[in-house]
Amino acid sequence: MAAKDGSIVPTASARRPLLEALGAVVRARRQARGMTVRALAGRSGVSERFLAQVEGGVGNISVARLDALSEALESTAGALLTLAEAERAADGDGRAAGAVALLGLRGAGKSTIGPRLAKRLKVPFVELDASIEAAAGMRLATLFEIHGMAYYRRLEREVLRRVLAENAGVVLAVGGSLVTDEESYGLLRARAFTVWLRATADDHWDRVVAQGDARPMAHRANARSELQALLRARAPLYAQARATVDTSALGLRGTLDAVLAALRGDGTGDERSG
Repeated sequence: MAAKDGSIVPTASARRPLLEALGAVVRARRQARGMTVRALAGRSGVSERFLAQVEGGVGNISVARLDALSEALESTAGALLTLAEAERAADGDGRAAGAVALLGLRGAGKSTIGPRLAKRLKVPFVELDASIEAAAGMRLATLFEIHGMAYYRRLEREVLRRVLAENAGVVLAVGGSLVTDEESYGLLRARAFTVWLRATADDHWDRVVAQGDARPMAHRANARSELQALLRARAPLYAQARATVDTSALGLRGTLDAVLAALRGDGTGDERSG
């Protein structure tokens, strides 16, 4: 059946998981921006009736309409579809071919837990930022200075896709800011079992300083409070991971055991000490 705006609207019996997932993504993004259905319809040119069908998972939107809708949501059609694929995957087993991704700010423990987890799972350990540096032929600081953030994000997506495609199983430590890129984070959630290694802001700070990294303090008098603010801002994004493990509460061995339990399906998705 065709709607007035030319889009095809399947019956409820023809509803497909991807359409349901796309509808959930559109609704969540609209609500996050404080927009009503009427406001989004007016901005995108998609009728209120059909937009309601899209959000309900029964509107089979055309490519052109999806592009207009994504622009109104300050996103892209590709990003919305990638996020939808992640939502659909989360309703299934949540990961592909044994890929495990560790998330968190610097000092979360990704580089400490990652190699130990990979050894237990008998798979490679990959630090995504190191792979990006290898692909670019330069250190990240130089890459940002010469090419800027937009170039880094494009390269990050390319390298992420390649790492996930080339490894049947892998433990992947990703940069702390990856979760702020919708498309990359959607891809990661669709293709890997994501784990947020959560820690207090003080623990993040102390671990980084203990590693001899002076960057948090360099020429920034309010560096500690900035770290706290950054953690607060990103926490809702990190919380979208399949599992959360509190490294401050559990310590090294407890964290590793909790991550393994989450992968086996033995955990609750939010592992804490007793």
